[in-house]
Amino acid sequence: MIIKTVELETVCGITSKLPENIKPEFAFAGKSNVGKSSLINALMNRKSYARISSSPGKTQTINFYNINDALYYVDLPGYGYAKVAVEVKAKWGKMIENYLHKSPMLKCVFLLIDIRHEPSDNDKTMYDWIVANGYQPVIIATKLDKLKRSQVAKALKVVRTGLGIGPDVTVIPFSAETKQGREEIWDLIDDSVNSLDKE
Repeated sequence: MIIKTVELETVCGITSKLPENIKPEFAFAGKSNVGKSSLINALMNRKSYARISSSPGKTQTINFYNINDALYYVDLPGYGYAKVAVEVKAKWGKMIENYLHKSPMLKCVFLLIDIRHEPSDNDKTMYDWIVANGYQPVIIATKLDKLKRSQVAKALKVVRTGLGIGPDVTVIPFSAETKQGREEIWDLIDDSVNSLDKE
């Protein structure tokens, strides 16, 4: 995918109305600190367009990035950060659920999991939640560069076992440092957009 233009077009807070987009949307979910902003920046071919916060749990909005005036990357609030108040977490959850329920243009949800660790309870809950809303998430196993090559296969198996997913679910190892995995993600997005064009 050649990225020509990127624009942060819409920012939705807890009380905001979701935009009525007519272009396909690709959403990114993951717990705080999993490297979501780094992934989105890599997919936008920009170094720091999506803000990488030094304080986890800072993203409290749903951010819609218009890519090439052809599709949207949708950055969902990070979950699972302990210092965020329970009532705020509940509101974020409602906001994410509302988006998953109501966006007719959402074509795919990417769920980010840190490849170095077994999926947390929050990760499993988010996976089940996405599935319950009618989507089969694509798993992005982030921080690939933190592992030795010999550790990768075992780590991916732990991710699959932890989420309870079989070989039919796509898992893409990704490194923000080396950009490994970026082409595969772009290909998935391209295929999805192209299949829509043929309908």
